Amino acid sequence: MWVLMIKCSAASWDIHSKAFKAIADKYPATPLSSKKMKGDGERIMEYQLEDVNEVEDFMEECLTLDGFTASFESL
Repeated sequence: MWVLMIKCSAASWDIHSKAFKAIADKYPATPLSSKKMKGDGERIMEYQLEDVNEVEDFMEECLTLDGFTASFESL
């Protein structure tokens, strides 16, 4: 199992949230958490996936969105 962590600024979320949600819907990921930070409004989202190839593909698609960063690790 793998956990994918995605971060973006409030401004990036405002611009790209629909595109991100479309990307997320393409993968068999289980949402673990979604946080909007106080102050700067940064978003931090975590998803659990079974297949490392799907994690890598999901991450690569997220990185195409301006202002999004992503990393993953094994559970």
